[in-house]
Amino acid sequence: MKNACKIIQVSDLHLVLPGGTLHGSDPLARLEDCIADLNRHHGDADLVVFSGDLTDNGEPAAYAALAERLVVLKAPYRLMMGNHDDRAAFAGAFPDGLGEGGFVQSAVDLDGWRVLLLDTHEPCHVEGRLCDARLGWLDAALAGARNALIFLHHPPVEIGIPSLDSSRLADAGRLLAVLRRHGNVRHLFAGHVHRLTSGHCDGIPFATVRSTNHQSALAFTGPHRVSFEPPAYAVILAGEGGVTVHAQEFPCRDR
Repeated sequence: MKNACKIIQVSDLHLVLPGGTLHGSDPLARLEDCIADLNRHHGDADLVVFSGDLTDNGEPAAYAALAERLVVLKAPYRLMMGNHDDRAAFAGAFPDGLGEGGFVQSAVDLDGWRVLLLDTHEPCHVEGRLCDARLGWLDAALAGARNALIFLHHPPVEIGIPSLDSSRLADAGRLLAVLRRHGNVRHLFAGHVHRLTSGHCDGIPFATVRSTNHQSALAFTGPHRVSFEPPAYAVILAGEGGVTVHAQEFPCRDR
């Protein structure tokens, strides 16, 4: 695609205290392997979006370890919140990461595309939420944009796996009402579910991506189960002809 913006989506790092493991893997080592792969193949990316659940338990030391690893990432990046995160601990490692109202959300303009990163984290809730302040920020950020891409941790639509759909974005209808009013959102990107999925949400294409550490099993019945498919990130190309999303698995030292 000529003159396309390249955006990388990395999600659900679930970092624990350095040296610790989660579901049999070292999340920090997995992140290091992901960054090495990004530097090797996508150092020219316009933006890398880390779409939430940066940590598993919100420990300050986990955020500090993340900040140390991101120093070597070649491409510019932005960070987002997931339900496993903690804004106060995050701000300790990333003092410039808090935006308007104390939320971790921001807008980036890239060659005709406005990239909007929403904060759907609500303390003490697994499902995502967007309050009036966050929806107001989104409404204002969409005004005047010709083409917009939205990243949020929690999917605003069911993916057909009940154990995951129960913790998606609550009251997604309020979000969709804002998007309909503007009519300029070309694609939605989410994390949270630890799976590669795609479809349409109220006529807007959406995609989700795997975790860098562990995945969710494709189980259409029963409780949530962890699976061990390879980790992956998304390579998003946004140009005049539209949006293309590639899912890219990356090599890990423990596989």
